[in-house]
Amino acid sequence: MPKGYIIGHVTLKDSEAYKPYATRNNEILPRYGGKFVARGGASEMLEGEGHSRHVIIEFPSYADALAFYNDPDYQENIKVRQAASEGTITVVEGVE
Repeated sequence: MPKGYIIGHVTLKDSEAYKPYATRNNEILPRYGGKFVARGGASEMLEGEGHSRHVIIEFPSYADALAFYNDPDYQENIKVRQAASEGTITVVEGVE
């Protein structure tokens, strides 16, 4: 079964207000076997326009990635992220 990934491209509007979102994710992710592959850090846009922060979370399956995203606790946590940042979030099925 292929793994699932959630990929986020985000630009922070308020880094202090964003911190509780990141902390809460550390509590929710283990329920779905999620682990960060990339979480901020150095990046460089090579083509096109984009955001300044990039996050990749790996899950055991595509279904696990969707289950995490749809978790009521995460849905509540999204409100914190949306108030403190702008961005795009995508779920992607990996290759076998």
